[in-house]
Amino acid sequence: MELKGQVVMVTGGARGIGKAIAEKFASKGADLIIADVSLKSAEETAAELSQKGVRARAVDLDVSKSADVSRAFNEALKECGRLDVLVNNAGITRDGLLLRLKEEDWDLVLGINLKGVFLCSKEALKVMVKQRYGRIINIASVVAFMGNPGQANYSASKAGIIGLTKTTAREYANRAITANAVAPGFISTAMTDALSENIRQEMLKSIPLGRFGSVDDVANAVAFFASPDNGYITGQVIHVNGGMYM
Repeated sequence: MELKGQVVMVTGGARGIGKAIAEKFASKGADLIIADVSLKSAEETAAELSQKGVRARAVDLDVSKSADVSRAFNEALKECGRLDVLVNNAGITRDGLLLRLKEEDWDLVLGINLKGVFLCSKEALKVMVKQRYGRIINIASVVAFMGNPGQANYSASKAGIIGLTKTTAREYANRAITANAVAPGFISTAMTDALSENIRQEMLKSIPLGRFGSVDDVANAVAFFASPDNGYITGQVIHVNGGMYM
């Protein structure tokens, strides 16, 4: 799969899973727009990718604010002229048991994780509808299907992404635009690396493959959905969880 000449925007693309996704697309020759709430981090990631011979640009973006989303997309399109792939990866957690969960933490997580997907998809669709081509890939989570104690807000936001993905797929299939989701399980990141060994071992017991996933495992699934060869797959979810949910 080659994506040379295609333009890909990754939200939350400066670090972690988002950065791995951007690196995967760079390896396929795509031009990258690294959108992140931290412009400095986005610029650092864009500079790294540019050294690999692809065009990469950084844009600061708070996905929960409609004016910010419109501005960021306008800036990106002014430079690139088109948008072929949008990866809605930006997300946060603010954990707490339901009875103790603060309303502001509910609003914050839903605003970034779910409303952000809505706002960014809406801006991308304006371009993709005119092009009569596009790929939208949303990052969900295994907890959208299983739930997780202490993550009512996060689980709800990721479950909402699944419904939004399927509706987007139905509404814009006639314009050759696909919308799909990737639902990671436990992925090795700075957060999981900081857990105690006892907790890590308990988590591993729930994974039939016996290991945490890597950021590259997620990036590979995203790249699959983005391929021009996969135009007949839409409204689907790939579970990248080592078998912990089947």
